[in-house]
Amino acid sequence: MLILAYSSYNAGTIDTNYGRPEYSYWFVRKAFSRILERFGVVIPIGDAERDVEAVAQNAAAQGDRGIYLSFDSVYKTVFPKTCPTVPVFAWEFDTIPHEVWDDEPRHDWTMVLAKAGCAITHSSFTVGVVRRALGDDFPIWSIPAPVYAGAVRHLSSARGYQPPTELKFSATVIDVNTIDLGPYIYQRKDRDGPAALQSEIAKLKMPTRISIHGVVYSSVFNPLDGRKNWNDMLMGFIRAFRNTPDATLILKLTHVDGADALMRLLSDVAKVGPFRCRILLIHGMLPQDEYDALMAATSYGVNTSNGEGQCLPLMEYMSAGRPAISPRHTAMLDYITDENAFVLRTTEEPTWWPHDPRRALRCRRNRLDFPTLLEAYRKSYEVASNGATYARMSAAATEAQRLYCGDDVVMARFAEVLNHTAGMAKQPKPASGKRSVRSRTHEAADVV
Repeated sequence: MLILAYSSYNAGTIDTNYGRPEYSYWFVRKAFSRILERFGVVIPIGDAERDVEAVAQNAAAQGDRGIYLSFDSVYKTVFPKTCPTVPVFAWEFDTIPHEVWDDEPRHDWTMVLAKAGCAITHSSFTVGVVRRALGDDFPIWSIPAPVYAGAVRHLSSARGYQPPTELKFSATVIDVNTIDLGPYIYQRKDRDGPAALQSEIAKLKMPTRISIHGVVYSSVFNPLDGRKNWNDMLMGFIRAFRNTPDATLILKLTHVDGADALMRLLSDVAKVGPFRCRILLIHGMLPQDEYDALMAATSYGVNTSNGEGQCLPLMEYMSAGRPAISPRHTAMLDYITDENAFVLRTTEEPTWWPHDPRRALRCRRNRLDFPTLLEAYRKSYEVASNGATYARMSAAATEAQRLYCGDDVVMARFAEVLNHTAGMAKQPKPASGKRSVRSRTHEAADVV
């Protein structure tokens, strides 16, 4: 069987597009690749608009109808005529786009998904959101990226209090405690900040060697993505550990524009006065061995976002037995529990779909309760020195991910998708080519 797989970026383009819209779909597609190869021959599609139809027709001519997996935002889905199309997408809001703007019908995701006839997403939360719009019988599967198998090998190194460890990075590393934060404060940040940052980066010797110990918190995120709510994560850490020198927060930043990302974080840190806890900022793509070493030296994975489609980094850290500090909403409903995490309270608030230029309030996100973050930091620090409690949370973390994104789970659900698409080929499409779409008026009425 031929499996056509597309994402906006690929191995040759991701380095220069790190943090751009849809960049994370490359990592999802990459994680899926070894599973897909167990079902057939995977053919990467470089340009969907240009290539997918020709590849699909060639496959059909050889007697293989195949399947096309579009790892991309739903409204960008391309439909070849000669094989089934399955959108593979992440979503973290309580409604999907169901309106047209800018004269582009594809902005109405209900129409696109109805045309596809089925879809893959990564959480039971999103399955519920889609079915509220398209009907309880709409064929959609929650199939998370299968990261468990690759990360669980680091389980043996899970410990709450880390011994002195030297890490080597081929990326830019800013040790915030060792630099002058004056140039990043208030009016000076625009005038003096860029030059000061360039000076600090110029001093770095590659590879950078960093020694850490104690209780280590790590988070991986795009600092230009407001949904990640990293300001609360950073400010909460400083508030909780201002006078705790053996508490370290490592922020691995995922954006190609490193200067802008680092400036935003440094200007926020500069406002809070002196502190003894340690903060490390890492910018740049890490080779797998360096990323693995970072994970091995981490005590806890941290997430403070207001919504997640699945959150690959947190899934990896938990698969490796690192308990989490995280809210329990959206995709995290599938794997965050009181047994494996210090759960943060949240409340819902109105917001807009992130790609909607009108900023019309049509959905909700989850606002973090900041005091619970401070409490979680402090409790986790205490647990780090309690070997038995930490070990129980570590075991619960890796087990939750095995059940969520283990290979057996992913393969079984993908087999269901293939069985469904095979059945679609035997059944004539409705004359309209459209599926009945439920009214969404009641969903948006109280947030508009």
